[in-house]
Amino acid sequence: MQTQVLIIGAGVTGTGLARDLALRGLSVVVVEKRDVNAGASGGNHGLLHSGARYIASDPAAAAECHIENQRLKQLAPHCIENTGGLFVAVAGDDERYVADFPEMCRRCNIPVRQVDPKEAREMEPTLSDSLIAAYLVDDATVDPFKLSLDNMADARRHGAILRRHSRVTGFQMAQGRICRTAILDEVTGKSETIDADVVVNAAGAWAGVVAGLAGATIEMRYSKGSLLVTQSRLCERVVNRLRMPTDGDILVPGGTVSILGTTSVRVDSPDVIYPEVQEVDAIIDQGAAMIPQLAVTRYIRAYCGVRPLIGADDPQTSEDDDDRAVSRGFALIDHTREPGAPSNLITISGGKLTTYRLMAEKTADLVCSRLGVTAGCRTGVAALPDTVEARWTEPGLAPNVWLRQKAPDDMLLCECEMVSQSVVDEIVAGLQALDGRPHLKAIGLRSRIGKGPCQGTFCSQRLAAYLYDQGHLQGTDGLAQLRVFLRERWRGQQPLLWDMNLAQAELLEAMHCGLFGLELEKSP
Repeated sequence: MQTQVLIIGAGVTGTGLARDLALRGLSVVVVEKRDVNAGASGGNHGLLHSGARYIASDPAAAAECHIENQRLKQLAPHCIENTGGLFVAVAGDDERYVADFPEMCRRCNIPVRQVDPKEAREMEPTLSDSLIAAYLVDDATVDPFKLSLDNMADARRHGAILRRHSRVTGFQMAQGRICRTAILDEVTGKSETIDADVVVNAAGAWAGVVAGLAGATIEMRYSKGSLLVTQSRLCERVVNRLRMPTDGDILVPGGTVSILGTTSVRVDSPDVIYPEVQEVDAIIDQGAAMIPQLAVTRYIRAYCGVRPLIGADDPQTSEDDDDRAVSRGFALIDHTREPGAPSNLITISGGKLTTYRLMAEKTADLVCSRLGVTAGCRTGVAALPDTVEARWTEPGLAPNVWLRQKAPDDMLLCECEMVSQSVVDEIVAGLQALDGRPHLKAIGLRSRIGKGPCQGTFCSQRLAAYLYDQGHLQGTDGLAQLRVFLRERWRGQQPLLWDMNLAQAELLEAMHCGLFGLELEKSP
């Protein structure tokens, strides 16, 4: 395979870059070792930052976030719920930070309006009675899966190619350049090569690993952040604690649920991460100070992602420093000047979900300058299309469509989120058009299946059975895929096992291990 640009990584930055370059008329191939948003792009709050969170710790990143926040609300409104946000302080919080907050926002050109604590509690009745200050900002929420899927779908319509489950295993060099990239298909085990004029490393937390394969060096820190999902939506706006960023200080509404987080825990590798019980306890304890109901609400899932933080070798920082002090700005690295590194390798990493489009634009500008392409960026003015491929990630859409159609033979496979057979048929057709791999996990990523209160206890087996009926699964494939699907669900439930969650976990174990032997390494 030959292309002008090879992008490694199909997170929001990689897919956004693919769209930017494709709109400029370049040929693009994206390779991803797992699936879209498998890294940090799929393990975050879904918060479209106003920038106010970083006004003290990283003013430059705060200003970037606000500009992109406003732009994305115009260009991708179908991916965004424009909730607005509240920053609130409770008794005992640093009153100097509270007093300085509005001026720090204004210096970053971030709109802010003070509201009386009583008015804030009327807006959000779950807020603590011990509120001492509240400010309105223009935070919003964004569906990161829809955002990335829509970007990739539009890129593909303009000629880009996506290769899922394709891991980069090495680079062949010639005259100081990457002349060929070796790819391993993780599903079939087959190897192939891709020739590209420019290789862009957009592998997120794995950017250092990919760069190392090419003889380049990137110093990185891996900062794990864990988050909790409530069973119901507790607030209409994004609620932030009015203090320097720390654990358990953001509650983000997301469809029918709310997401509480986050933590910052240094890890050695992004490959083996999971939310831990002590993180869950810390998040709830801290969150309950601003919203007391968080101490008694039911949580259906915990999950985590790794922040790829650039600059671990900064002499101003040490191993003991809080990783929250590392800049949330992005790093665009041109490896041309690095001794021993290939001259046609570019790395883009760091940054925020909110600034993905800006990151893609700056990277595309550098790629085009290398290739002598003069076409300008269009993603800053061209609306992101609302595509069929991404529509089923939207909470509430599947039940609305199902209830309107009233087709008696369109049976529900997921009762929690009311995902029907016809929805699965549409997703499977899209996967077959992409690469012919309708895996349970891939269907879950592109829909709401498994994301309700039962966390896949019932819908996983119904989905597998339906795929068998339709001829998409054969032999023991379904049992293997059920293990993969449920292992991911279980990882998010395990640190939350008490009260009703524990009883439901025992039911799941009885059903899936007792009936199907899924605890066995091999199918019986």
